[in-house]
Amino acid sequence: MWLECEDFRTAVRLSPLVSIDLVVRDAAGRVLLGWRNNRPAQHCWFVPGGSIRKQETLDAAFRRISHDELGLGCERAEARWLGVYEHFYDDHFAGTDFGTHYVVLGHELAVGSGLTTLPDAQHAHWRWFEVDELLASPEVHRHSKWYFDPRAC
Repeated sequence: MWLECEDFRTAVRLSPLVSIDLVVRDAAGRVLLGWRNNRPAQHCWFVPGGSIRKQETLDAAFRRISHDELGLGCERAEARWLGVYEHFYDDHFAGTDFGTHYVVLGHELAVGSGLTTLPDAQHAHWRWFEVDELLASPEVHRHSKWYFDPRAC
């Protein structure tokens, strides 16, 4: 189930959202980041991910998010659990009059050469980063850096 825009806006204003973030690594250990089109974290490099919908199991959400964000229908059992994170933003998907609070379930996913064409609904373009490079870049959002160095908080 997905909410209508105004209902989702109310939910974001009144409660935290639960989401899944995907730390996607290639065979060389590089990390895939997308340049965010939308708020929050707009105009930053960020790991792919998405919100879990009401009545959606974690496994179903993982499959949907990996499909929507990467064009792959991956299983949660294929991923390595990273832990629970909290992301706070000063804005939300529709504006800046209140912030967004995410409770994020972090997962790491290894991919081979299957990522040839990536969806562009949430990200204008994609890029593979070395971990040292993404940690040093001011264009990589701090919440994405947390997966690699908790001191980046």
